[in-house]
Amino acid sequence: MPDLIVRHFPVGFLQCNCTILGCPRTKQAIVFDPGGDVERILDTCSDLGLKVTRIAHTHAHLDHLLGTQELQARTGAEVLLHPADAFLYDDVPGQFAMVGLPVMPVPTPPPVDTPLADDQELTHGDHASRVLHCPGHTPGSVCFLAETHAGPLLLSGDTLFRGSVGRTDLPGGDTQALLTSIHERLLTLPDSTRVIPGHGPETSIAFERRANPFLA
Repeated sequence: MPDLIVRHFPVGFLQCNCTILGCPRTKQAIVFDPGGDVERILDTCSDLGLKVTRIAHTHAHLDHLLGTQELQARTGAEVLLHPADAFLYDDVPGQFAMVGLPVMPVPTPPPVDTPLADDQELTHGDHASRVLHCPGHTPGSVCFLAETHAGPLLLSGDTLFRGSVGRTDLPGGDTQALLTSIHERLLTLPDSTRVIPGHGPETSIAFERRANPFLA
């Protein structure tokens, strides 16, 4: 079977990593965390010959969803989010105030079509991603685990970064829950697991297990 198509790049004013996973045979794709720069997301999908069928979120902080309304309107894609983050998704203006930013006029995110649940399988053509509920950064934070020819691929959102972990000082954050999620759901994955976090450079489970000072 042809390998999963994987592209990721920073988008939006806080440079959230948006990731596209696509099936090379059916051309179905999932876009994860469209935090802005929708034209670039659509151009990338077009260049790869992919059709966006789902828009999935690792969590509902504004920098991960500011492009969701436009992307959904232009593709008709299904929108997915864990229901525990509905209080954030439904109050984007409040989120600007929450982080001390001036409120910007942004479109209201579209209704969520499908709630995400732990161990749920999201298919995209011949490939699939598994949902790992990892509360801590937010109550509804999830990671997505896929398989590639090179080994497992984890989209860790803002739960795990290279050499760091997600902040827990915003509403719904829980430090102990975050560390439990990382130790019980992520560090149990193979060392070879490639990790694309919600911000910043890629890492691996092996590196984080060995070198992340927050996980000692």
